[in-house]
Amino acid sequence: MTTQQSGPQQWAAVDEYAEQRLIGPDEVLAAALADADAAGLPQIAVAPNQGKLLNLLARVQGARRILEIGTLAGYSAIWLARALPEDGALTTLELDPAHAAVATGNLARAGFADRAEVRVGPAHDSLAQLAADGVEPYDLVFVDADKAGIPHYLRAVLPLTRPGSVIVVDNVVRGGRLADPDSTDEAVRGVREMHELIAAEPKFDATTVQTVGTKGYDGFTLIRVEG
Repeated sequence: MTTQQSGPQQWAAVDEYAEQRLIGPDEVLAAALADADAAGLPQIAVAPNQGKLLNLLARVQGARRILEIGTLAGYSAIWLARALPEDGALTTLELDPAHAAVATGNLARAGFADRAEVRVGPAHDSLAQLAADGVEPYDLVFVDADKAGIPHYLRAVLPLTRPGSVIVVDNVVRGGRLADPDSTDEAVRGVREMHELIAAEPKFDATTVQTVGTKGYDGFTLIRVEG
């Protein structure tokens, strides 16, 4: 038996193999990435297989209302919006007006102008406004924003959910640095504080999963809101 060494090149090859057979080419998503590149946005969108995972989680959840924190160019938002029923709604929060403009165009081209809203401004403020508006609870929340702010976002999101809601937090392993108690990196400190918050909150039941692939070594936290 031949043993292959594992590493970034092998991780990317496996991702490519799975994407070719289970996802395939997608003109709408490719155009969204092209527009992001043309606008000079950072290349930090989720990978195609990660986008498909979000889509599947939303469909398994039967999500009718989805909240996303961190829109960028709308790539993950398109994956999530595709899981919505006809009467569903997606609210996605973006700090940068230029990013939000690209995302709004991408979501409209994908056919979701009628059910996807991009709110511009600091997520802290947008989440507070959603709570003040008394919006209907969200069935699925995807958090993919600055990691230093993750603990605050998680606290702010809880009142916007219901028992049975699912929260997915991306990029929490930080190349393994999540396990470093002495890290001075604000992102690492943020995701470590998030884990302490989850452990102390009886309404959260969660696990963190490490991942490798075209985006390198990282991982996500999957949370279910309990009654």
